[in-house]
Amino acid sequence: MTMSGVNKVTIIGNLGTDPDVRTMPNGDAVTTLSVATSDVWNDKNTGERKEVTEWHRIVLFRRQAEVAGQYLHKGSKVYIEGKLKTRKWQDQNGVDRYTTEIWASELQMLDSKPSNFPPPLGESQTKSQQKHSPQPEPPMDNFDDDIPFSPIHHGFSKHSIYVI
Repeated sequence: MTMSGVNKVTIIGNLGTDPDVRTMPNGDAVTTLSVATSDVWNDKNTGERKEVTEWHRIVLFRRQAEVAGQYLHKGSKVYIEGKLKTRKWQDQNGVDRYTTEIWASELQMLDSKPSNFPPPLGESQTKSQQKHSPQPEPPMDNFDDDIPFSPIHHGFSKHSIYVI
């Protein structure tokens, strides 16, 4: 019996920059986020507080991308679920390069609700139906990207955007 494997990523972190919203040739929105997560610990020998920050490139598509571009900003706290995808591209010298991204299937805004926040997407659907609706993946060869890629839930109110 063979097992196909699991590719699922869950992170909670803060945006390091404002969202980068682009439009693919077919008109679909694509938004990239740079999200920081940090590990904090005390050094056993010195007692000094240590922290290491990891940066994650998040990619959102269609309506989810539009909403993220409109309501998120540098510093926003987000919960992301998605899967890892590695994409190949060529630099200015024609050298093949690779980048690993998180293609988001769920985005929750963990900051307090802004006054101009829209009603939940797909209110007529149940949360379970929204979360598990299949989403076709857009072909990344149509993604017009001319630059290389740059580099704990604590009772916050949550605002969910599900892919439909």
